[in-house]
Amino acid sequence: MEKHKIQIERELHCRSSNIIWSLLSTAEGLEKWLADSVQRNGKVLSFRWGELWQSHEVRTATIIKEAKDKYIRFRWDEDADEDADVYCEFKIEKSDITNDYILTITDYADEDDVDTITDLWENNLEQLHRSTGL
Repeated sequence: MEKHKIQIERELHCRSSNIIWSLLSTAEGLEKWLADSVQRNGKVLSFRWGELWQSHEVRTATIIKEAKDKYIRFRWDEDADEDADVYCEFKIEKSDITNDYILTITDYADEDDVDTITDLWENNLEQLHRSTGL
């Protein structure tokens, strides 16, 4: 089944690329807004939602491209067999108008899941705002 591209942009009220980069590329940063637990071992990311002793989900991803303070792109391991153009990416660019940074999230979903995945990312961005103020 063909995947549909989803892109969400959010202005982050922060002028430090180092702060934003740590939230997007480190286990500690990702735990603030994306998953309950994250481990990074080189190019492998392991995400866990839920508590270990209860119902939980674990997904792993492999980083396929990364440029410090610019973007990190990874592919969920269960999507590894699929088209090379299917990935998840967090990209930051500085706004010429506000001098704040804009985060663009790119992801892919099956046609039936586009709304659900979009809502999930919107909720994650709200969690980022609540936990960091960005």
